[in-house]
Amino acid sequence: MQTRDRFFDDAARLGSGVVGLIAGLRREVDTLVRGQIDRIAAEMDLVPREEFEAVRAMAVKAREAEEAMAERIERLEARLAVLEGRASSTG
Repeated sequence: MQTRDRFFDDAARLGSGVVGLIAGLRREVDTLVRGQIDRIAAEMDLVPREEFEAVRAMAVKAREAEEAMAERIERLEARLAVLEGRASSTG
């Protein structure tokens, strides 16, 4: 009976060691992969998310300002057309 218990104890220790080894390998692979991804991203000259969002917000603001100016120009042109119509009918 003791031989059997000792066998299971040894097997459990071996299994524990294998699980620890696999966890260590996984961490090592994760570290290597992250390093490679960071290196590739640096070579590609990618923009950080924060900078992208800031430029996107600026573009949205510029688009809104451009649309507001276009509406104002349309109103001014319509007003000018009315004023020119009055001037030609009285002239």
